[in-house]
Amino acid sequence: MSSWVARPCQGFSLIGKRALDDPRNQLVFHFVRIISELKPKYFVFENVKGLTLGKHRQFLTEIIEALKACGYNVVEDYRVLNAADYGVPQDRRRLFLMGSRADQRVPFYPTPTYRTTVGEALADLPNADKFPALQHSDSVRTRFTTKSKYAQMLRGQAEDANDFGYRREYDPGVLTASRTTVHTALSIERFAATEAGKTEPISRFRKLDAAGLCNTLRAGTDSARGAFTSPRPIHPTHPRVITVREAARLHSYPDWFRFHVTKWHGFRQIGNSVPPLLGRAVGSEIARALGYAPTKPGRVIEMGDETLLSFDMSGAAAYFGVPHTVIAQRTRRSSESVKVPTDKEIAHVHG
Repeated sequence: MSSWVARPCQGFSLIGKRALDDPRNQLVFHFVRIISELKPKYFVFENVKGLTLGKHRQFLTEIIEALKACGYNVVEDYRVLNAADYGVPQDRRRLFLMGSRADQRVPFYPTPTYRTTVGEALADLPNADKFPALQHSDSVRTRFTTKSKYAQMLRGQAEDANDFGYRREYDPGVLTASRTTVHTALSIERFAATEAGKTEPISRFRKLDAAGLCNTLRAGTDSARGAFTSPRPIHPTHPRVITVREAARLHSYPDWFRFHVTKWHGFRQIGNSVPPLLGRAVGSEIARALGYAPTKPGRVIEMGDETLLSFDMSGAAAYFGVPHTVIAQRTRRSSESVKVPTDKEIAHVHG
């Protein structure tokens, strides 16, 4: 399948500065440039819904006109899709703009399918606080039992008829991406006292309702935007913030998918990404327009080197053969405006 997806969204976010002259918005024009040069059959452009509001609506109009000038039929009735309408237990609304090359069929937007609750998503995950090892590691062996079809599907224990990806060879008896956060006794007391579905007034964290949806999982900000934060909701039944794995469940990531062992990086990876089930729904419409009927491949893919999940810049440089001087220069430049937080600092931010 020939298609491209772009996500240069921070400059249009409803949170923080909203200015058309934000340099990051130039990524949009590079997206159009790539389309014009590579001429893919289809494109999918995903962005925050703020691009459809106020002054940014004119910017969106310019993008559509530029894509038309490149020879593409653009579905001008663009949609803000809510991930919750496609099986993701999260209220997450994003703009999707789709289009096809002039010699291809125009795609349609996906029809809503079903909804999943927070309780169904987290049903089989044990309380991470019960495992002392998770204070220093992000994984531990345990047992999983649940009647939730959603949870079983993400653990690979139930057949997913619409999953045409490669099977992964991983150990389903290991709980991963679950390093715990140490809270103060006062924070624990506040979290426990907060009503489900309400916001805890001091931390401003929302406590999840097991019978409802998760609020939008955000990537957080760095020091250039004020302070390091990676906002995490409060667990619906335990007086703590959710783990990276719990966030991944609420984002529809399968359990074989691994994230950086540092909680801050893991949450940013999730918050910056399109929920897999929503991406599948949109991608399925592209496949339908192509007349392509996908089939499940028989090959099983082994998991990669786990040391990659804990690399810092120096470790990554050594692994990929990048000269140390290059990393040192980039680190020196970035340190002028960005300070990488420690786990201790992150834990302090979250109580």
